[in-house]
Amino acid sequence: MKLIVGLGNPGKEYEATRHNIGFIVIDELSERWNIPLNQQKFKGVYGTGIVNGEKVILLKPLTYMNLSGESIRPLMDYYKIDIEDFVVLYDDLDLPVGKLRLRMKGSAGGHNGIKSTIAHLGTQEFNRIRIGIDRPKNGMKVPDYVLGRFTVEEGPDMRHAVQKSADACEAWLRTPFLQVMNTFN
Repeated sequence: MKLIVGLGNPGKEYEATRHNIGFIVIDELSERWNIPLNQQKFKGVYGTGIVNGEKVILLKPLTYMNLSGESIRPLMDYYKIDIEDFVVLYDDLDLPVGKLRLRMKGSAGGHNGIKSTIAHLGTQEFNRIRIGIDRPKNGMKVPDYVLGRFTVEEGPDMRHAVQKSADACEAWLRTPFLQVMNTFN
């Protein structure tokens, strides 16, 4: 069984914002694999299905970004999901718009959703797909930037990044994450 989590913030006002790129990838996977996100429990919304013979859970924590671990850990405990069968998707200010970086471990790098996940899982060693959103320009404050929407110019790069992230998740169902990293980095 594999758990794929996309980080974001719930609510209409946060839809399609940079900080919600993880949610956007989960929506793409939900549509691609015909796994409706129709269950609400563990402080999140999720769906389960079978993809390429593998049971998959897609989760969007509804705790707000800073408390994501409060949703992830109880679901992992309930379904007895091993840490190596978990991947989290989230935005990264330190990567150019649309660039992906897959890792099997690492620090939170200042990302509060990952800080919460590390705190609740008790480890930094878990699979992650970081999706670049770049840093704000023109003196814009980081919170305003990450809670802003993508520009028209960023649209094609972000749509490509969402597709590539979903492709990486699909590859992970067939191949070890290390190989997926080597392919998609």
